[in-house]
Order: sequence, then structure tokens, then C-alpha cells
Amino acid sequence: MDEPVTQTGRASLAVKTFGMTDTGRVRTSNEDQFVIAELTKTMRICHTSLPEPKAQSGDQRGHLFLVADGMGGHRAGEQASALAVAAIEQFTLNTFKWFFHSDGPEAQQVLTQFQTALRRADERILEESAEHPELRGMGTTLTMAFHLDAQLCVVHVGDSRAYMFGDDRLEQITHDHTLMADMVRRGELRPDQIAQHRLRHVITNVVGGNEAGVYVEAHALEVHAGDRLMLCSDGLTEMVTNEAIAGILRAEPDPEAACRKLVAQANEAGGRDNVTVLIVRFDPAQPDGHNSS
Repeated sequence: MDEPVTQTGRASLAVKTFGMTDTGRVRTSNEDQFVIAELTKTMRICHTSLPEPKAQSGDQRGHLFLVADGMGGHRAGEQASALAVAAIEQFTLNTFKWFFHSDGPEAQQVLTQFQTALRRADERILEESAEHPELRGMGTTLTMAFHLDAQLCVVHVGDSRAYMFGDDRLEQITHDHTLMADMVRRGELRPDQIAQHRLRHVITNVVGGNEAGVYVEAHALEVHAGDRLMLCSDGLTEMVTNEAIAGILRAEPDPEAACRKLVAQANEAGGRDNVTVLIVRFDPAQPDGHNSS
């Protein structure tokens, strides 16, 4: 996906994105989902005396990026992640107020809105579980980013991750909501002890699950030309180290090439889980507002 972004205000960035998901080498089904979407102002002309297009779009564009990793037996995980994505899409279409000045306090309002969206997705999954006992306990991680101008808003639940690669460094934006990560934060476990721990897959916070209510982590940050955002499920990070991820992003500036290499490396390392990778590259916009690539 390669698209122009003409922005108003202090920042003008072109966005190039690619996302892909793979079942991996062990699983028989894929419970991961991802979404790349563009938000625009659209005016539809019903009747006019002028010879003009029936639909016209404004210059300002927002972008939504999302990765969800479902969990639960009998394909319940696949249904949970799909329900969560559908709930987020409907919220974005019908409730989300996304036109804002990205250098003002409105970014915090965006985060609050998306925290509400994830809570609604949590309620939707629990409603479905109540109606279908065979789906009881199903849940999903969900890591989502919204971009407008130079502002990036990230909301997160679970152990999928958001990273930023800039100035030749890879930084994890989100925190893992797992028992092991909690123990590391409390100083009860060293990071190098996680990989072999028998409880390393225990997630402490999901959209859905067995109990109502979800904690939604939120971040607001500024992006610059040359930065790359990566969202991924733990099918990547369980198989590929941060150092190896950084090496691939360093060697492959094109989002599609980087995604394909990362998925291939996860599978070469064993592919024990579904793997989903979504990469966004922020470039300087062309003077005429069009992306040349």
C-alpha cells in the first residue's frame, strides 16, 4: 500500500505501508488479524449544475493500523480477533472524531476514544461468549496505532507489540501484558530467564477472556520522516530477537520486503505460532503532495 498524504500544519509526511499474516509451520489455522485503513473527509455530490466529480475527498488523511492475535480452542481465537477488529472498524466509522490538530491536546482525546473502542470490543466478545458456550473464554490481543500529521496514537492490550525504528535504533513502544513481564518489572525475574520459563505464555490482560473489563495501555508520540512503525504478533517476537528484527529493518527500507523477510525468518526459526507483521514507513511528502514511489 503506497499512498500520498497531504497534510496541513507543521508536518507533511508520505506513508508507505505493508502488512501480512502467515499460519506458520505448526498451527493448522490462523487466529491473527491485521488492518491497514485510511480515513478521509469525503463529500458526495447528490445533484449539481456543475460538471464536477460526484465524490470529492479532502487533503487531510488519517491512518489506522491494527494487529490482533486471538486465543481460544475450536477456532474461538479466530472469531475473537475478528469480532474485535469488526468492533474497532464500526467504532472508527460511526463514533470516532478523528479531525484534530495533532500538536494540541486533542491527541489525548483520541487515545481516550480508542480506549473506549477496545472496551466496547471487550464487551462484544463477552456477549458472543455468553450466547455460545463453546466459545467461552475466547479473547484476543490488540495493538493499534492511529496516525495524523506528525502524531501517532497507540493503544494496546496483550502481548502483541508496537515498535518504532528510527535513528538506526529499534524501540518497543508497548509493554507485554504477561505474567513474565510483570515479574521482570517487579525485579523477580531477569529478562534472559523468560525464554525457557514454563509460564512464559500466560497473558494477564486480553480483550474478551473470562472476565469483563480490560486495561488499555495508551501512548502518544511524534513521528519524523525516516521513522518506521512495526506492529506484530508474538509469533514474530517468540522466534526472532529484537537484534535480528533491527538488522532486517536496517537492511530492508521497503515495508513489503521487510515484512516478507521477517515472516520468513520466524518460520525458519520454527514458526511455532501464527505470525503477523505490519510496517509503516514515514517519508517526506513531495512538494505537490504526491508520493513519488
